[in-house]
Amino acid sequence: METHGGILRAQLARKTGCNLETIRYYEKVGLLPEPPRSSNGYRVYSPELVERLQFVLRARELGFLLEEIKALLGLDAVQPNACNDAHGIAKANLAAVRSKISDLQKMEAILASAVADCESRDFGGCPILNALSGSSLNAQRTKQ
Repeated sequence: METHGGILRAQLARKTGCNLETIRYYEKVGLLPEPPRSSNGYRVYSPELVERLQFVLRARELGFLLEEIKALLGLDAVQPNACNDAHGIAKANLAAVRSKISDLQKMEAILASAVADCESRDFGGCPILNALSGSSLNAQRTKQ
């Protein structure tokens, strides 16, 4: 198949570990440019898009939102303000990640307590179901 130095979506997916539909979605939302099509209608991607897609995937792993990734992709590393702009975006993302960590720690404490209560069977009812229904505080009070 003639791709004139380009790669097909399946090849792009294999090289990056990205799902085919995710690549299509990233095109739709503007993180990846719409590729030209070959004479038989296949999308033909520039080999340089491998690096761009890897950037997007890594940014997603780090919790950046799509709009933040678009902004980061729009920065030119050699421009004087690019680092400041990237810093601002990363700092906001770090605050969001720390907030999520705090929320996860609270969730872990509630679940650990419910599981421990369930294993000890010190009181009636199911502590796990009580925790999920919001009545774990009442169960804790009756336990004391």
